[in-house]
Amino acid sequence: MTTIAFSNDKSPSQALGYAGGTLTVLIWATWFLVTRHSAATPLGSIDIGLIRFGIPALVLAPVWLKTGLLPKALPLHLLAIMVCGSGAVFFLLTTLAIHSTPAASSGILLGGSMPLAAALIGIALFGERPDGTRIAGLAAIIAGVLILLTQSLTDASLPWTSFVLLPAGAVLWASYTHAFRRSGLTAVQASALIAVWSFLIMAALALTFGISLPQAPLQEIGLQALSQGVLSGLVAMLAYGTAVRRLGGTQAAAFTALTPVLATLGGGLLLGEPIGLTEISAAVITGIGVALSTGIAATRR
Repeated sequence: MTTIAFSNDKSPSQALGYAGGTLTVLIWATWFLVTRHSAATPLGSIDIGLIRFGIPALVLAPVWLKTGLLPKALPLHLLAIMVCGSGAVFFLLTTLAIHSTPAASSGILLGGSMPLAAALIGIALFGERPDGTRIAGLAAIIAGVLILLTQSLTDASLPWTSFVLLPAGAVLWASYTHAFRRSGLTAVQASALIAVWSFLIMAALALTFGISLPQAPLQEIGLQALSQGVLSGLVAMLAYGTAVRRLGGTQAAAFTALTPVLATLGGGLLLGEPIGLTEISAAVITGIGVALSTGIAATRR
C-alpha cells in the first residue's frame, strides 16, 4: 500500500521546513527586484551591504555576543565558507551582476543554478545518493531553467559577466548550505555570525572606498532597509536555515528553483518585462521539479 510521506511522525518537522523554503523564495524574488531597482539610485553595493548586514548584526547582537565571533566548537573553515557563501562575498558578487542584468535573467542564472550546484556538491563531496523521484525533480528544474535561459539569450544586451558571476554565486550559496548543515549551529546562531562578520567586511570596504549613503533619498534607504536588512538579511536567513535543518541541504536548496519563476513574473508585472507562453511553461515545469526534488511528493510503501 502506498502512503504519502507526510503520514509519518516527522511530518510537522518537514512541514516547517517546507514553510521555511517557501518563505525564503518569496523574499528572494522581491530581493532581485529591489536590488535591480537600486542600480538607478545613488546607492552602491557597499552601501546596500552595510544595510543588508548591519540590521541583522544589530538585532542578533545578543546571539553573537554569547557565541563569540569564533565559537570554539565551530571549525574555522566552515565559518569561512558560510560567511563567503551567503554573506559579504556572495552579496558583492551577485549585486554587481544584478545591477546590469534584468531581474528575470538574474533569477534564472542564480536561483535556478542553486539546487543543481547543491545536488552536485552533495553527490561529489558527501556521497549523497538522491532517489529516482528527486533525480526526476532536478531534471525538471534544469528543463525549466533552460527554457527561461533560452528565452533570455535572445536579449543581446545581457552582459557575458552575468553568465559567470551569477552561477558562481549559486556555487557559493550551495557551499554555504552544506557547510551550515554540518556546522552544528542553529539557524539563529549561523545568521548572527554571518551578519556580524559580513558587516565588518563591509565596514572595512566602506572605510577604504567610501560610501554614498548621505546622497541617497530617505525613501530609497528605507526600501533597502526593509528588503535587504529585515527581509533578506534576517527573515530569509532564518527561514532558509530552518529549511536546511528540517529537510537537508540539497532538498532545501531545491526551493530556490522557484526564484526564477517568481522573479520573471515580478519583472513582468513591475518592470515591464514580457511574460508569454515560454515563461508560463517554464513556471509549470520548474514547480513540478521543486515538488519532486524536495521530497514533498515522495511516497512510502
